[in-house]
Amino acid sequence: MTQFINDPTLPKPGFPGSHMVVDDHYMFISGLTVDDLSNGSASRGDVKEETRLVMRELARMLEQEGGSLADVVRVDVHLTDLKQINALDSIYAEFFEPGRYPARTCTESPHICGGSTVEITLMAQRAKQ
Repeated sequence: MTQFINDPTLPKPGFPGSHMVVDDHYMFISGLTVDDLSNGSASRGDVKEETRLVMRELARMLEQEGGSLADVVRVDVHLTDLKQINALDSIYAEFFEPGRYPARTCTESPHICGGSTVEITLMAQRAKQ
């Protein structure tokens, strides 16, 4: 059964969507930025710190549903400046086991909501029920 979940610790989405959609096989998390986090505004503009905060929050959201970052199979990353990809990757890689990185797309998106420099979306497998 598909569940449409809004995390009560995050602001209600300002768009017609859910923070997370979960079915019997996958967990899908909408794009997350530091603008979505209560402690994120201080890090706005620092790609490494934004990436760290967003990845921690994504991990927390997966754990709420019985998963972890080890279950992630696909990630979409949006950066306001692709020249910052090495800075992002230096933090991003810390969240996954070496050699077991999810499939990923990274695009330059000059206008990310709230003035953030990084937005990350992911898809993870659910444990067999």
